[in-house]
Amino acid sequence: MRGLRSLEVWKLGVVNYLDALKLQEKLALDRKLRERWDTLLSLQHPPTYTVGKRQTVHNLLIPQSELEKIGAELHYTQRGGDITFHGPHQAILYPIISLRDMGLGARSFVEKIELTMIELAAMYGVKACPGQSGETGIWVGERKIGAIGVRISSGITSHGMAFNIDPDLSYFRHIVPCGIADKEVTSLRRETDFVLPEEEIIQEQLISCFARIFGYSNLIWKEDASTFIDKETE
Repeated sequence: MRGLRSLEVWKLGVVNYLDALKLQEKLALDRKLRERWDTLLSLQHPPTYTVGKRQTVHNLLIPQSELEKIGAELHYTQRGGDITFHGPHQAILYPIISLRDMGLGARSFVEKIELTMIELAAMYGVKACPGQSGETGIWVGERKIGAIGVRISSGITSHGMAFNIDPDLSYFRHIVPCGIADKEVTSLRRETDFVLPEEEIIQEQLISCFARIFGYSNLIWKEDASTFIDKETE
């Protein structure tokens, strides 16, 4: 079994952003101390805007006092990238993995994240590609379908990717998505001619793409792993 690479996959359902952030921090520390396997969190968030470490909150186009009226929260993070939106009907993956053990650099890691979402889109007949210089994420023409924002500390990753299955795109009107003006945001629902299956199936397909591209041959599934959140973040 030499060379078998294992990945724990935690299916969390809908999780408050701060709870997910605390969980990532705990898992990243455990991974740094080699107390657990590489881990992949699969989840969704309630409507949430997040700002990266550059704190470009000026790309929020409505007063922060108005966020409660539209049912959204705002959080500051230490990930890369600009402001973005997370919400229901996105497929979100947060990899907590050791790049050093895999022999990957930051650029190669991001390229594999891009390829993960590109492959998922292709399964539904949608041709996506990385953005042009200065354009992060995954695009269908001039329309953004997937966002990337990662943090790497001591060779351990956190945060990750958000792929738009069928979110309420009106939330994106309140920001300059990822700091890129005059660009549209789109979704798999808008771009494909396919009849989409249940979202859980699409999320599992995204997980499978990730595992294949990163070379994990042994997936350890933690079904309904939301029960672990309180335990891991105490």
